[in-house]
Amino acid sequence: MSVSTLAGRVSAALATVVFVAAAGLSAPLAQERVAPRDAAELRLSFAPVVREAAPAVVNVYASRTVQSRPVSPFFDDPFFRRFFGEPGQDMGRPRERVQSSLGSGVIVSADGIIVTNNHVIAEADAVRVALSDRREFDAEIVLKDERTDLAILRVRDASQSFPHIEFADSDTLEVGDVVLAIGNPFGVGQTVTQGIVSALARTRVGITDYQFFIQTDAAINPGNSGGALVDMQGRLVGINTAIFSRSGGSNGIGFAIPSNMVRFVVQAAESDGQVRRPWLGASLQSVSAEIAEALGLDRPSGVLVTVVGAGSPAERAGLRVGDLITHVGEAEVTDPDSFGYRFATRALGTKTTFTVLRPRGRVTLEVMLEAAPETVPRDEREISDYSPFAGATVMNLSPAVAEELRLDGFDTGVVISKVAPGSPAARVGLQVGDVIQTINGREIESSRTLQRIAGTDPGVWRLEIRRGGRVLRIALRG
Repeated sequence: MSVSTLAGRVSAALATVVFVAAAGLSAPLAQERVAPRDAAELRLSFAPVVREAAPAVVNVYASRTVQSRPVSPFFDDPFFRRFFGEPGQDMGRPRERVQSSLGSGVIVSADGIIVTNNHVIAEADAVRVALSDRREFDAEIVLKDERTDLAILRVRDASQSFPHIEFADSDTLEVGDVVLAIGNPFGVGQTVTQGIVSALARTRVGITDYQFFIQTDAAINPGNSGGALVDMQGRLVGINTAIFSRSGGSNGIGFAIPSNMVRFVVQAAESDGQVRRPWLGASLQSVSAEIAEALGLDRPSGVLVTVVGAGSPAERAGLRVGDLITHVGEAEVTDPDSFGYRFATRALGTKTTFTVLRPRGRVTLEVMLEAAPETVPRDEREISDYSPFAGATVMNLSPAVAEELRLDGFDTGVVISKVAPGSPAARVGLQVGDVIQTINGREIESSRTLQRIAGTDPGVWRLEIRRGGRVLRIALRG
């Protein structure tokens, strides 16, 4: 069984790609939840909810132009290669080919702000959206956030008011609540499916950095990616994003990004177009059954603090190594993924509280929510001299850079931020996120130092690289 994102292709590959979507957020009133009591109540219709929500769900058409050069099948024959050269030689000009993909999106404001999945529009040159009433508009990409798999679009030259969905508070959802999934599966047109919330806070799905999904059995298929998951008041509770599937179609296990995370990204797009998340400056680990027993807990829960960075918000708040964080604000945390979601969806410039368990009892700590600082200039440099680093782009590490590249926030030195495909750096196996510690025994303290050394010819290159918590030692001839 595999997890697939659900974004359909308009081409023949349409049914082979799998992406999904869900919906949003707002502060709902407490509602009494009652099961149907007789046959008459079972015949009740969802049509009023659909009429409210469906006009705000759009089809998203993303396209990009790629260059391709025609290659004759005769080039498989050595005889033809001998007389006519290798493929690509004298074969005419490159041809332009348009690749298209299809997904869904949700209008969340009257001025045409649209939420969809990042994977729907990730490499697009042009985006067009179609409303349920058949109106079509060009859209610009305002923000792409790979870490949450969310993207924000805006209708170009909008001079009218658009139907939109209000956000619900996804924290008020309960397992068993009825939800509707609205999207454009397989490109057949807008479709509504009904199900229930099967589970909450799914953290082992492996799709995005922030693992905290709503699970639903409402049918979700390729093309649903970026579509709405709505509650019985027609409010957005999630953006449908992925499914478990053996076949590529719905098996009744779909995942949606909670609306509270969606609202956080929308607010970032509406402010300055950049997602800035709170930085803690501490390393955390899960609590195993053995650790729980040693701590005297009746069950594994919370997150254990293993490292506290000097000068970090964690240190200033009084967090210590060995502390067990059980709550962020009023919300319980059960593992590092749930902590990451609860912490990352809080606004910068405010404060939150941690409930911490220590040997002498529980304490409450107040933590300032601030972005990771760029303590040294990144000084990004592309290495062009012939060396093992040719084709790599490097920069100085800081907490802000580490946050962007998803590294341990305590790393220092020089990190690889890009590797050009087919370059010498790619061929020797260098990767984005590699921290270059030493070259031929010399410590690399800045990107300027690395660029200067890359311009020399030592004959043999001995590299010491830190990758994923391990140190790799590589020797190469010049």
